[in-house]
Amino acid sequence: MPGNVAILILGVFACSTAVIMIRLSELNPILLSSYRLLVAAMLLLPLFLRDYRASGGKQSLWSLFTRALVPGLFLGAHFIFWIVGARKTPSTNSSLVVNMVPVVMPFCLYLLSRERLNRWEYAGTALSVAGLAVLAGTDLNLSADYFAGDAFCLVSMLLLAVYLALARRNSSGSTLWLYLVPVYLIGGLFCLACGFAFAGPLDGISGSDALYVLGLAAVPTVVGHTSMNYCMRKMRGQAVAIAGLGQFVFAGILAYFILKEIPSIMFYPASVLVVVGSVIAIRFGPKTVQADSL
Repeated sequence: MPGNVAILILGVFACSTAVIMIRLSELNPILLSSYRLLVAAMLLLPLFLRDYRASGGKQSLWSLFTRALVPGLFLGAHFIFWIVGARKTPSTNSSLVVNMVPVVMPFCLYLLSRERLNRWEYAGTALSVAGLAVLAGTDLNLSADYFAGDAFCLVSMLLLAVYLALARRNSSGSTLWLYLVPVYLIGGLFCLACGFAFAGPLDGISGSDALYVLGLAAVPTVVGHTSMNYCMRKMRGQAVAIAGLGQFVFAGILAYFILKEIPSIMFYPASVLVVVGSVIAIRFGPKTVQADSL
């Protein structure tokens, strides 16, 4: 269990770096999403091939990619809406909206996996969401100028919740790499197909944009999303969703040092509430450990 918690914290931190690189990159958002996922799939391809050979062909490539189709499409759409939204609204707004996953995750978990929350998970969720409410009370900018960006982030949040819940439902039957590499590849190809309607696949890629693509693929995707998917297999789904709120804590710290964005005074009590809520859900909630391997 401590090892899973460490992986979860690492994953949350890694995911929090995405908003910084997204804000710094000038690449078309749909193409940025595509390149991010396709490069991540290529980086993990050796692990996929290793596990596929080890399985002795028990599962066909068709079955693996069919299983990954829906979560891959949801992930690709999530990235598109998230990147577009993050560029159309202040980082505080985008972080707050996309981190409301714990509010809708219980419904997704029940519908897809029949997983019910217990009282400790409800308590942890309430505290963590209260932390977001505290931050929203001072930092959220509901200006009409940002309505489109906030709406994109809201859709992105809903897509993310379903994508993570699908990882929970698909937690058995194959290794993590046999599941995730097809998911990343399908998501990347979906984004690339959408990108053809807006820009050529190689238009506007500067040296700095190439570095941001590699960074987004390696850190928030390979490390971040892979860790979150792993924890959805090994831990309670709602505990993972609550811990994911920690992204705005890490993102706020990174934004201070990299983008020189100074958080409001309410950032600190909000962060405490999120951390305490996560600890309650993980420490006192029911424990679920799967026997599947990496």
